[in-house]
Amino acid sequence: MRVSAKRKSMAECRRWRIEGRVQGVFFRASTRRQAERLGLTGHAINQPDRSVDVLACGSPENLDKLHAWLRKGPPAARVDNVVAVAPSDAPEPEKFTTA
Repeated sequence: MRVSAKRKSMAECRRWRIEGRVQGVFFRASTRRQAERLGLTGHAINQPDRSVDVLACGSPENLDKLHAWLRKGPPAARVDNVVAVAPSDAPEPEKFTTA
């Protein structure tokens, strides 16, 4: 599905670093599913320090919903901290990916 130019121009992007037991517990895949349900694009990437970097773009309302979900994560995760990081200047991704 292609994102319209109008939606792209209205999208906001936010970035978070999630700390805790968030690797090896399906955190990235669960984040992707949640983001897709909310119509968000972006990524969830494991970091060497065992945190997960999440970039999400879309409506402010749905970004707030994802942020609330990130504070809990999937059942096997233990989220200790969600740190807001300055958003990227990169163009909005066309879908949500994990790496």
